Amino acid sequence: MATSMPRSPLAPAGFPNLPVIAGVRFATVAAGIKYQDRTDVMLAVMDPGTAVAGVFTQSSTRAAPVLDCQTKLGGATDAGAAILVNSGNANAFTGKYGQDSVAEITRILGDVTDIPVSRIFTASTGVIGEPLPHARITDRLKALSGQLDDGAIKDAAHAIMTTDTYAKGAGCQVQIAGKTVSIAGFAKGSGMIAPDMATMLVYIFTDAKIEQSALQTLLGAQADTTFNCITVDSDTSTSDSLMVCATGASGVNVTNESTFCEALHSVMLDLAHLVVRDGEGATKFVEVRVTGAVSNAEAKIHGLSIANSPLVKTAIAGEDPNWGRVVMAIGKSGAAADRDLLCIWFGDVLVADKGWISPDYREEDAAAHMQGQDLVISVDLGLGTGKATVWTCDLTHGYIDINADYRS
Repeated sequence: MATSMPRSPLAPAGFPNLPVIAGVRFATVAAGIKYQDRTDVMLAVMDPGTAVAGVFTQSSTRAAPVLDCQTKLGGATDAGAAILVNSGNANAFTGKYGQDSVAEITRILGDVTDIPVSRIFTASTGVIGEPLPHARITDRLKALSGQLDDGAIKDAAHAIMTTDTYAKGAGCQVQIAGKTVSIAGFAKGSGMIAPDMATMLVYIFTDAKIEQSALQTLLGAQADTTFNCITVDSDTSTSDSLMVCATGASGVNVTNESTFCEALHSVMLDLAHLVVRDGEGATKFVEVRVTGAVSNAEAKIHGLSIANSPLVKTAIAGEDPNWGRVVMAIGKSGAAADRDLLCIWFGDVLVADKGWISPDYREEDAAAHMQGQDLVISVDLGLGTGKATVWTCDLTHGYIDINADYRS
């Protein structure tokens, strides 16, 4: 399906040139899970000593692979590790069959790679409620393991796409203690995007050295200000998984290193933004800034209420500076707000000032801002110092076109 849709107008020029991460190799194959002649399985194999951290959807209907991954985090790192992902089928709401599929895939992959099952993580993305034809995957595992290549990260990013219109990658290199530390990752996601402790499918790799527990703590904190601050359609997936793997190959211990923390945050935020820019049917990328809230948590509640409002999002699609819909979204959020303290901006244009339309407001100025592709809506609540930024896209008829016949 992804290959038949036009590339998002918000897409970057192309897939970035990412640094090779020592200690990680990738392979892909076309297993025919849903579509023929399309790569739909990705394998990543990491060297012994790799620390693996992850955060996952908190959906009460989360998929079998998610449940399996959650039980495996925090184990010993003396053995290698592997991640296998398929697209086309989510292996969600599949009961015992789904669990058996995960068990069979991990068992056979363990035999092929000599990696303990306890260090093999899987993910599936696609249609919910259909049995995963896992034999199509297991039949290709030997071939996959024989094709591993440390430079194949772009192919891996393509293999996990569903309704995505482009592969998403981000990376960077930083200097720590006189040595180079590299980070590279990729993500998939376009619809069913409203993360709840994680997001879609995201895999990030680094040659930094860090203990698993420290990496887990860092990842959880970074997720809250990146992937947990994006939304396309307010729907949280059953399969959301975000994993970071640190091979330690650089020999640089980054525990409590601010430079590494900032670099990882930058890569995660880049990937999060790329997901929003590929929102199904999207034509606008929207940043919602909230300040003056009672707390950061309440600022985020307001921000997501604005970003998830169908009325706000359709007004954005129509390039209509309908600020009344922003007022509505704030009022319904459930977080504290005072009508007579509220200020709203579209871009640099002050629209509402302390509970009333600004005397200097001209609709044509706000309308001009709405015609751009990258938009900013700012709100100050005048109640405190709490602040948050969230990111979303507009809601167009294209979203309906994609999702009305997704299973066909």
